[in-house]
Amino acid sequence: MTVLSVNVNKIATLRNSRGADFPNVVKVARDLEKMGAQGITIHPRPDERHIRYQDARDLKEIVAKELNIEGNPIQKFIDLVLECKPAQVTLVPDAVDAITSNAGWDTIKNKNFLTEVISEFKSYGIRTSIFVDPVMEMVEGAKAVGTDRVELYTEDYAKGYAQGNKDVIKPYIDVALLANDLQLGINAGHDLSLENIEFFKDSIPELLEVSIGHALIAESLYFGFDSVIQQYLKKLA
Repeated sequence: MTVLSVNVNKIATLRNSRGADFPNVVKVARDLEKMGAQGITIHPRPDERHIRYQDARDLKEIVAKELNIEGNPIQKFIDLVLECKPAQVTLVPDAVDAITSNAGWDTIKNKNFLTEVISEFKSYGIRTSIFVDPVMEMVEGAKAVGTDRVELYTEDYAKGYAQGNKDVIKPYIDVALLANDLQLGINAGHDLSLENIEFFKDSIPELLEVSIGHALIAESLYFGFDSVIQQYLKKLA
């Protein structure tokens, strides 16, 4: 079964909008795990506009399954990850002012930098994943920098699928087969939803984990967290 990791950034956004501590990110994460979520993902940004660095420290104490911390590996982020020692760190090349993630790493251009950062995280026993576009050369570059996994950036898939173009899955299948040959684990995330997740999961060989936040939180406004978590788990089985 593909692991469902729930990104709780949007819970933090809602909390921050009122300047208090409701909804409480830690309580929501704990409840999501009780409902069946197999992991919790957070993506703190330097301005802490949603998830705060302290949230990472608090979540590390209570997440019972898997904590995945995503972000651009600036020094502040690296220090946070080494302090919290989550099960997984996912490296994303976000610009400081990015609203959301919008591209994968150029693993060739950034080979030396990524190799150094990944080596440091792995020396602490932290599983590493790097965000990549569905491009063969970028997956080959990911292998060269020593990462454990790649996270496939799925925005193009989601857009194409919504327009009825199922052929958009082809480059993802191609890079997944390559990743399997290279013994790289495969994660995926960005704009995955109840509408498109099952086709993606059924198409991608050895898909280990998906990280879903925005769509899952929005769907839960209509159906409730418990119902939505169960629907995802059924589609990912």
